[in-house]
Amino acid sequence: MDSTAVPPMPLDDADDDFLWLEDIHGGTALDWVRARNAETEAMLFDDGYRAVEGALLEVLDAEDRIPSVTKHGSHYYNFWRDAEHPRGLWRRTDWEGYASADTAWEVLLDVDELAAREGTDWVFSGARILRPADGEPHRRALVRLSPDGGDAVEVREFDLEALDWVEDGFRLPAAKTNVSWDGADALYVASDFGEGTLTRSSYARTVRRVRRGTDPADSPEVFSVDETHVLAMVAHDDTPGHERTVAVDVIDFYNTRTSVLDGDAWRAVEVPTDVRVHLHRGWVLFSPQTPWDVGGRTLAPGSLSVADLDAFLAGDRAVTDVFVPDESASLESYDFTRDHLLLNVLRDVSSVVLVADPARGWATRELDVGAPLHSFGIAAVDDEDPATANEYWLTTTGFLTPTTLARGAVAAEGEQPSPPAVVKRAGAHFAAEDHVVEQFFARSDDGTRVPYFQVSVRGLPLDGANPVLMNGYGGFQTSLTPSYSGVVGRAWLERRTAAGRHGVYVLANIRGGGEYGPRWHRAALRENRHRAYEDFAAIARDLVARGVTVPGRLAATGRSNGGLLMGNMMTGYPELFGAISCGVPLLDMRRYTRLSAGHSWIAEYGDPDVPGDWEFVRTFSPYHRLDDDLPPGVDYPPSLIWTATSDDRVGPVQARKMAAKMRERGAAEVWYHESLDGGHAGASDNRQSAAMLATSYEFLWRRVSG
Repeated sequence: MDSTAVPPMPLDDADDDFLWLEDIHGGTALDWVRARNAETEAMLFDDGYRAVEGALLEVLDAEDRIPSVTKHGSHYYNFWRDAEHPRGLWRRTDWEGYASADTAWEVLLDVDELAAREGTDWVFSGARILRPADGEPHRRALVRLSPDGGDAVEVREFDLEALDWVEDGFRLPAAKTNVSWDGADALYVASDFGEGTLTRSSYARTVRRVRRGTDPADSPEVFSVDETHVLAMVAHDDTPGHERTVAVDVIDFYNTRTSVLDGDAWRAVEVPTDVRVHLHRGWVLFSPQTPWDVGGRTLAPGSLSVADLDAFLAGDRAVTDVFVPDESASLESYDFTRDHLLLNVLRDVSSVVLVADPARGWATRELDVGAPLHSFGIAAVDDEDPATANEYWLTTTGFLTPTTLARGAVAAEGEQPSPPAVVKRAGAHFAAEDHVVEQFFARSDDGTRVPYFQVSVRGLPLDGANPVLMNGYGGFQTSLTPSYSGVVGRAWLERRTAAGRHGVYVLANIRGGGEYGPRWHRAALRENRHRAYEDFAAIARDLVARGVTVPGRLAATGRSNGGLLMGNMMTGYPELFGAISCGVPLLDMRRYTRLSAGHSWIAEYGDPDVPGDWEFVRTFSPYHRLDDDLPPGVDYPPSLIWTATSDDRVGPVQARKMAAKMRERGAAEVWYHESLDGGHAGASDNRQSAAMLATSYEFLWRRVSG
């Protein structure tokens, strides 16, 4: 149905008794928040909670974490938080320093010192470094700073030689801003320039080219999109020999239009809007989300193909397959070295790495890098530096395997490859030697096999007496893959009940995610959203049927879209769970498009302002499902709903309203907690993260471990 052709359906605010909680910073609403926080803290924040919080903070602040780096010139840049620097240090080193056991770092920016000096609790949100002229050092960067941990950031120009802000340099006020260098003296800025410059999703609708020393408000607009779209972006690609400016109209999460600046006009890459486009040097890569007829054949959803960019823009539709998915394999990510394309592929949610060779017609071979039931991340070190042109970073992680970072080089065809050399190893933070990782498949209501990972002690007794924690997401084509977490280990796996039972951790790979590519995602879009919830419920039932646990010992957790999943478990499957933690959630699906960035997710969920859409959206709106009668003898499971005041992506109001309505409906046990900052992550530093995580894990453990 064309939503633009249907008049908006008026919201019936008269039926919503809790609209007053949508006043995010209103005194009455914040009084309610403080009262609920006090209740939750009085119930939970005792010596046992503080011990867990301290144990998790040790993990988050551990010095044996791997400092991830990006290479620019001869330097390796990293952002780091620890106990001494809770807001963090932006720093750099050289290769010898990074490879050594005791790295000597040059501190570029001390965010704690900056916050203290300026009286603002700055949160570092990344930096974009300007490419220098050949033979010159990197001198300038654009630093992004959030005043509260939200998505809105201030952008400032930083001098990498003087290690200070550039006097009279570029400085943009806090907003949801995207920015790109266009040479040393100009920027492409997508931001809030005043009335009419934002989309309904609260992101930039227009992009301006801002020259040094000029007022952004007076700068010329170079690109714009319709206000119903999500956002506009323009970026300058400064790759030597392939310089170009690219604009992207993000229509929704799964539809975009990409254009290349040709003189003074934008020249579109003519493909269906649901074909993802990536430009790299002289190539254009395509990944369709639905079947795409091109060049006399049909490309499969989730495939990856490549063409010569100039030829494609001129009308030639010859494309070459690089990756074609099958029933068990999907493409998770990819990156280029100078002479090869590295593909990270999931096979039944375990990683394998393929190397594609453009010189051999993009033929692929598998890189031998590790064991099954693990996750790999592979990325080029620096494809433009002759010394590192074909080198790659390889990260390896598993539920019981602390992360390692290795560095290797892609061997030319016919050469004997050398295994990547380990550069860094993260420390172990829980006793895992008696545990085992297994993968199982549950049958969902429509017969679909749904995978899940189970982490437990060896020889787990199958008598239903084990406390189990399920984690799920199921949306936005995001994959949940095996990874090491000292937090999960300490907060759940190594803990024991009074009877001596260890916690069991389950990761659910439900539809809506990306574990099997676009088909897995699209199977739970819009009117089919219920399939994600049926999948999660099927795994819960399978755990009970296999004797792993019983409903009273089964906890579940999820945040953001996973919070919506938890809301639907509370209201649609309350009999399956003994406790639920619902974080930074979407819950009021009647008003979600009018709250924070909600309008940008219509492609995922549907538009509640369209009557036909509301009919199915209503079926997975937990706030409205509270009006439905529960089966006789069934109550809502004990639930913790948590969020952050400064979350400007989902916002705190849906969580507030859900908790208030559940309390009004007489739910036996519903608790609420709201951090006053931290953004959509729920925390701005490690101490806040430890507190947030301990609140969730400790609540769940106490409800299902007794």
